[in-house]
Amino acid sequence: MPEDHALASDLKRSDLAKLTGCNLETIRYYENVGLMPDPPRTASGHRRYGPAHVERLHFVMRARDLGFTMEEIRGLLSLVDHGSHTCAEVERMGRHHLEVVRDKIRDLQAIETVLAQTIARCTGSDTPDCPLLDVLNEGQTRSE
Repeated sequence: MPEDHALASDLKRSDLAKLTGCNLETIRYYENVGLMPDPPRTASGHRRYGPAHVERLHFVMRARDLGFTMEEIRGLLSLVDHGSHTCAEVERMGRHHLEVVRDKIRDLQAIETVLAQTIARCTGSDTPDCPLLDVLNEGQTRSE
């Protein structure tokens, strides 16, 4: 039997990390913040993970890949865990997150424009005068 098909109910944390591609410390962090349930322990106190842990970790990792915050993931998991979710509730959360992502994209596009225009004014010469430094220094005078 291939290594990745080991008995899922007998996975150690390191096995879970290898199986999912998630960093060992990240799994520990998700447990500490309550995104991952406490796994059962053997008589000697070793954690053992099962299929539900693998599924849950994949869910959290995918949500993080899509840019959901820890609180948003907690909210989604709460809906799933209580089995009381409706598609409308999840859609509402998804639409809100989409708007946040679109806002970030607009912000990044504005940053890109300013940087591109400023860098285009740079001469690349050996003089200390630099339009990019001038723009960065403008921010200091505004906030002071």
